[in-house]
Amino acid sequence: MEKVLFAPTDWVVLVAYLLLTTWVGHKMSGKQGTIKDFFLGGRRLPWWSVSGSMIATEISALTFIGVPGIVFGLTGDWTYLQWGLGSMIARFLVAWWLVPLYYEKEIYSPYDFMGHRLGELARVLVTALFSLGSILGQSVRVLVTAIILKEVTGMDPWICIVIIGLVAIGWTLMGGMQTVIWTDVMQFVLFIFGGLLALFLLVKGLGWGEIVAANQYVNDAGESVSKMRWLDLTTPFQDPTLRYTLWVGLLAMPFQNFTAFGVDQLNTQRMFCCGSVSDARKAMCWSSVSLLITILMLAVGSGLFAWYQTNPPSAELAAKFAKDPSNVFPAWIVREVPTGLAGLILAAAFAAAISSLDSILAALSQTSLSVIYGQEKLEEEGQGKRMVAISRIAVLIWGVILTLAALLLWYIRSQNEDSDLIGLAFGMVAYTYGPLLGVLLASLIPWRVSSVGLLVGTGMSILLVAWFRPELISILELSGKAEWAKSVIASRPKLASEWFFPLNAGLTLVCGLVGALFSRKP
Repeated sequence: MEKVLFAPTDWVVLVAYLLLTTWVGHKMSGKQGTIKDFFLGGRRLPWWSVSGSMIATEISALTFIGVPGIVFGLTGDWTYLQWGLGSMIARFLVAWWLVPLYYEKEIYSPYDFMGHRLGELARVLVTALFSLGSILGQSVRVLVTAIILKEVTGMDPWICIVIIGLVAIGWTLMGGMQTVIWTDVMQFVLFIFGGLLALFLLVKGLGWGEIVAANQYVNDAGESVSKMRWLDLTTPFQDPTLRYTLWVGLLAMPFQNFTAFGVDQLNTQRMFCCGSVSDARKAMCWSSVSLLITILMLAVGSGLFAWYQTNPPSAELAAKFAKDPSNVFPAWIVREVPTGLAGLILAAAFAAAISSLDSILAALSQTSLSVIYGQEKLEEEGQGKRMVAISRIAVLIWGVILTLAALLLWYIRSQNEDSDLIGLAFGMVAYTYGPLLGVLLASLIPWRVSSVGLLVGTGMSILLVAWFRPELISILELSGKAEWAKSVIASRPKLASEWFFPLNAGLTLVCGLVGALFSRKP
């Protein structure tokens, strides 16, 4: 008889993991007497734990579920790996260029740094951009985990999303960044183990040679194709819509990752938890190990493709995979993995999701309070328990906002599904990452820049991305403007979202420089 839903043993494993992680997080939380303790872990955390936390946050359920889905898809392969090249380049640039600059003063975020250089308007602008990007990007990650829980439990999606939000809020409230980082380390170990376990079971059931052979096939055009192909030299002039090419990896993704690790508070807040420049550099550089986890999950995707070639799914399941390849890994877990181990692999996916969400709650809370109170007042009043209590209230508020945003995204996606969840996530941050990087560059160059010009450039960048992305079409259709949606689709050119990272960074910076020419401020 086919195993469809979790057995009681699976639930015991999953709940035991959550309880154990909560207990360890409580034990490692320490005293949260000041906001420095709450938001930066007292700047006394070891670099290797910070690096593990960075990896856990970066991976998320998006990699754990989305990457195997990419490979399993009709035209999927390993070309997603090319993005890792740009990621490694960016991390080393952040480590050797930005980290020393950030450690010159006692700051809590890159937005404090930019505020010192460009003024309060710029700090408010980048904080707002970060908040918007976090709501958009993290909503996708919550959505991915909800897909997993829905598949294995049969619960309504909104219940799954609420459960994820509650767990993330609880862990963040428990002990701030110190709890977040130590629970992330546990989650990092668990989802590596979960990925290795899944690959082991696939290889044991099929054999690696059979997996490799099954990933070589002839497509409808009569061409020999390998799903384990990792290099694509197609230029943007040949096909500007392709995401997974070497040129996107080398020319566009360094900008995205430089912003992700050097400007996005989700990652930089961890960097500030280190006690010295040397430790922060080590944490940043060693986080490149995440590329190995990507390779692991690509291999799982190839294994799943081979599995269902050898063991064809039912017509209903095949239709579900064709509609959304992200369903393949959770479906395989609940149907093919032995009882107990299935609960462990799901716990790994759950861990990956929570590690991203609890991290962003701490980052959003810190940056919003910095704007409301100002850095000086935040530091003056941050030595007492009152500001720590306010910080916890901010975590709770942001947790509710992110949960509601995930529910809204689920509804929008159900009306107009985008099967590429990773493409959806990177598309979401395309709205904000370019302008964020543009403002950072403006704070580093020796020429005068207008904050108003940067604001204009940011608005132009967001409108430009909205014109290219499918979200505008979905909103127009949901609001009964289907004819307008058709006209937008017909008029706009095609371009992969990843190219907006360098394009919008340049657009924002140029607007800031041009604005300074018309400004009377000395």
